[in-house]
Amino acid sequence: MRYIIYGAGAIGGSIGARLHLAGHDVILIARGAHYETIARDGLRYRNPEQDVHLPIAVVSHPTQIEFASDDVVFFTMKSQHTDQALDDLSAVAGTTTPVICCQNGVCNEAAALRYFANVYGMVVMLPATHVTPGEVLHFGTTPGGALDCGRYPTGTDTTISTVASDLTNAGFIARADQHAMRWKYAKLLMNLGNALQALCDGNTGELMRRARAEALACYQAAGIDCATADESRERYSGTRGGEIKGVARGGGSSWQSLARGTGNIETDYMNGEICYLGRLNGVATPVNEALQVLANRAVRERADPGSLTLREIEADIAARESNR
Repeated sequence: MRYIIYGAGAIGGSIGARLHLAGHDVILIARGAHYETIARDGLRYRNPEQDVHLPIAVVSHPTQIEFASDDVVFFTMKSQHTDQALDDLSAVAGTTTPVICCQNGVCNEAAALRYFANVYGMVVMLPATHVTPGEVLHFGTTPGGALDCGRYPTGTDTTISTVASDLTNAGFIARADQHAMRWKYAKLLMNLGNALQALCDGNTGELMRRARAEALACYQAAGIDCATADESRERYSGTRGGEIKGVARGGGSSWQSLARGTGNIETDYMNGEICYLGRLNGVATPVNEALQVLANRAVRERADPGSLTLREIEADIAARESNR
């Protein structure tokens, strides 16, 4: 198999680097200064045990790839960029090309299925950061993270079983699972805190509990199967990250979006997914609604991470509750 990593940021860059180091044929798709730096100098891949420049093939757009029958495409861009990526990929890749949605959120797989016949969901439990062009910081050691995967909506096949085996040999935990989406819905519960982390550096534990309680109420109303907290702890307990010498570890994907000033954020596909489910099923979601609105406002205003106080966020939630 040749692995095409569409979105070579923190997650995609780390996966691509590990697959490359394990001897697999890898092509990265990156943008702007990140693409230019990798094309010139290679990808600088840093983890607690390595600091290397990797001569991985890189392009800036799918049209620069001549697709082959053994290609597998990883979608590792943030969810707000999926629609454009699907449009661009479908113009040059056949409809049977395997597409693996290695992304936060739970809506990318359904979107991909409109374009491609072989779509797979993959859980992302991978501690990594991308802030500097040409560089990814992967805080995982061995294992480097968990990437359980399966066909969408359910099932496994030889393709995803081979992918899981290759990822395992590259230093990840990767299991082919017939019900991969139930683990992705569990991961979504964790990602509801991404916006909160980006907005506020206070003690947000109680707000996080409330955001998850809203989500679980929505799951129940919608009949969505979700792995339990105990199941998730047992399954992913061995994926803790380490430290990279001389590097202060930053926040998650939404924190990184604010820190880099990208002008967009993934919140609509995390907290916004819970608002969507709540509106469909008559479940109130004021905490997730507030986090979605405030995160988008922070992006528009080019705010720095941690720009709001806990009291300001709580006041916004209280106003939404009183207006219902």
